[in-house]
Amino acid sequence: MMTGKTAPRRLSIFGSTGSIGRNTLKVVDHLGGRENFEISVLTGNGNVELLAKQAKAFGAGMAVTANDRFYESLKNELSGSGIAVASGKSGLMEAADRDADWVMAAIVGTAGLAPTLAAAKRGADIALANKECLVSAGDLFIAAIRKGGGRLLPVDSEHNAIFQVLEENQRHAIERVVLTASGGPFRTASLKEMAGVTAETARAHPNWSMGLKISIDSASMFNKALEMIEARHLFGLTPEQIEVIIHPQSIIHSMVGYTDGSVLAQLGAPDMRTAIGYALSFPRRPNLPIERLDFARLARLDFEAPDEVRFPALRLARLAMTRGGVQGAVLNGAKEVALEAFIEGRLPFLAMAEITERVMDDLAGLSPATTMDEVFAADRQARQRAADLMNLEVAG
Repeated sequence: MMTGKTAPRRLSIFGSTGSIGRNTLKVVDHLGGRENFEISVLTGNGNVELLAKQAKAFGAGMAVTANDRFYESLKNELSGSGIAVASGKSGLMEAADRDADWVMAAIVGTAGLAPTLAAAKRGADIALANKECLVSAGDLFIAAIRKGGGRLLPVDSEHNAIFQVLEENQRHAIERVVLTASGGPFRTASLKEMAGVTAETARAHPNWSMGLKISIDSASMFNKALEMIEARHLFGLTPEQIEVIIHPQSIIHSMVGYTDGSVLAQLGAPDMRTAIGYALSFPRRPNLPIERLDFARLARLDFEAPDEVRFPALRLARLAMTRGGVQGAVLNGAKEVALEAFIEGRLPFLAMAEITERVMDDLAGLSPATTMDEVFAADRQARQRAADLMNLEVAG
């Protein structure tokens, strides 16, 4: 009996023009491209030229720009291609409803929440690179994954590392997880030096190539704070089981410690294609063109405890996890407003954490969210309160 070639896997990539999205398409191309994969939807924001180029190259069924202002431009770019075009929130929701077995959720910010949740409810496997799904709506999102029947595949390098070394049949023996952090460009800087940094200096990550906002989040360690909250939801941990260690070389991506004293670590070159490829091919490991580690050349791996005085974001993550409810959404919303103000030169680097903590305290009494509308409401309140506090500071 002859067996035919298996049908191509159907993929959707939310946020295909960003760093994660571009790397995902590189992995798809390396693993056979259109021969092995069918691209259902690609979504982007303002870079419609790149989005259209990607859609044509991979034969996407649909291309969506999240911004309605770019609809006509995208439509013109794809004229005659046969590729469907949509835009805005409705376009993203249409993208989420289109048939795909595997969805890369890489839309930055709360804009990625609704379409990713819709894809999860539909039962798709979710390769998660969007932090807000778990930080702002962790309980709701995990419940949607379970009800839909799909798999949640973490793509952040730290969570993907834990996913790789967490032994499912030994969950009862997990003692702790250790998230590694490079320490960013200000690992050895004093508080005085950090007080005067600009967005340009904060974006210079020593090991990873990332976008502006995520690079600044890394420099302030807010990125790691959000990852702590994500880890709690992803792996069913208590706040006390989550640790952070500074590891400047970014070779160990995270570790899991067990009750017998064993610690399993995942090592690799700092290249997001490793995590993406693992999520795309799980449970198999793909053959990827990633730099192989030369341990003799590495010679040493260094570790140091994080300084929560210079990097208070880590303390705020623990506070959010301890308080529970919508504090994750409040932390994220306030941080986003403070981050924008820092980029625009209206707020000092260290004041981002100060504003965020004040908002968290002010909104500590909000009720836990039972719907996505309540999550969005908490996010809006946090953003408005952060803006009000910054206006008061300027007026004062």
